[in-house]
Amino acid sequence: MNLANCPSCGKLFARHIREVCNDCFAKGEKQYESCLDYLKKNKGTTINELSEATGVSIKQITKYIREGRISLKNAVNMHYPCEMCGAPIREGGMCASCHSRLQAEIRTATSARKQGEGVDSTGSENTYRIKDRLNERN
Repeated sequence: MNLANCPSCGKLFARHIREVCNDCFAKGEKQYESCLDYLKKNKGTTINELSEATGVSIKQITKYIREGRISLKNAVNMHYPCEMCGAPIREGGMCASCHSRLQAEIRTATSARKQGEGVDSTGSENTYRIKDRLNERN
């Protein structure tokens, strides 16, 4: 039996399928249902309005959206914040500018790493071996 503490309430529970205890799961389902009911009655709502009206946190609503439980297809005013900068987005985890910036940083780091590495006579990249470290000491 795999026992764990619930990350929401701290109660000890047997972790099988879910990452939270049964009480917190039921509470989450009730919150989800209230979000769905509000969205059905108020088609043009924003995530802030939904959070205020239902008492469900923006973080939890965003989780429902990412899980695909709440669709943004017909909710034209619904956006959630980018994980990096907080700009409003409708899909993924980050906005286009943060995604581009991250890709550029990765390319820069990769090219800097490749410039620092040499290629030996066999054509493969050199690696730092323990014998090299021992040779440096002598």
